[in-house]
Amino acid sequence: MDVAVEEHYTRPDLVEAIGEALQRAGKDLAHLQPPDLAAVDEFHIRGRQATLELANRIKPAPTDRVLDIGSGLGGASRALAATYGCHVTGVDLTEEYCRTARQLAEWVGLGDHVTYQQANALDLPFPDGSFDIAWTQHVAMNIPDKATMYREAFRVLKPGGVFALYDVLQGSGGEVIFPVPWARDPSISHLVTPAELRSLLEQAGFEVEYWQDTTAAGRDWFIEVDRRLQENGPPPVSFVLLMGPEFKTMAANQRRNLEENRIALIETVCRKR
Repeated sequence: MDVAVEEHYTRPDLVEAIGEALQRAGKDLAHLQPPDLAAVDEFHIRGRQATLELANRIKPAPTDRVLDIGSGLGGASRALAATYGCHVTGVDLTEEYCRTARQLAEWVGLGDHVTYQQANALDLPFPDGSFDIAWTQHVAMNIPDKATMYREAFRVLKPGGVFALYDVLQGSGGEVIFPVPWARDPSISHLVTPAELRSLLEQAGFEVEYWQDTTAAGRDWFIEVDRRLQENGPPPVSFVLLMGPEFKTMAANQRRNLEENRIALIETVCRKR
């Protein structure tokens, strides 16, 4: 399963592809800001807006140590570091994403505030109680053993620590239509319902403090993404750099999945008591 997931996300020479795309978009690589990368490094529904909304729920302190589980290209970790001054450690299963995240952090001058390493969310390489905040966005869809993932997040948090999560869940409208950004077929897609997610978090030891269904907002966002793709094609900097030409089909399917309630979106903030 790990190999299949990593193969789904891995793209060779991703740093070079992103750099060239930014230059085509008129960006100066020597003077980039984190928002300049958001069209490619915030690889989740509603992008940077969703990241900042969830971050505002927890408001990290500059002294907080944050763990971004499934950090991807590091967009969320850099947004947290730039906005709140905290230090963020990102872990991701895909080594190419980690390598790219390190370079993007250097481009925007945040290399001292974020670190990235390849690791499995089911076996985090950190001692108990290492972090004040654990964070994950659009990651658990690829993980069948969610119970272990959430237990690991619980383990590495300090007592009173916060777990912020934003994920894609199984909706009430039927089976997911593939391909989608996280899976080209059902073999690496493992969705749970909102009720199952809440139960898993509570079984791991968390107390749910905030719970919000953001499906409607995600639907509106993806309708606009799909409309622009179908009418104008992708801009130079977009998720096409990660998923290739197939992203146009993925976006159309994702729009339908949201419109037909085949998937749901939940934001939640939990605490380790």
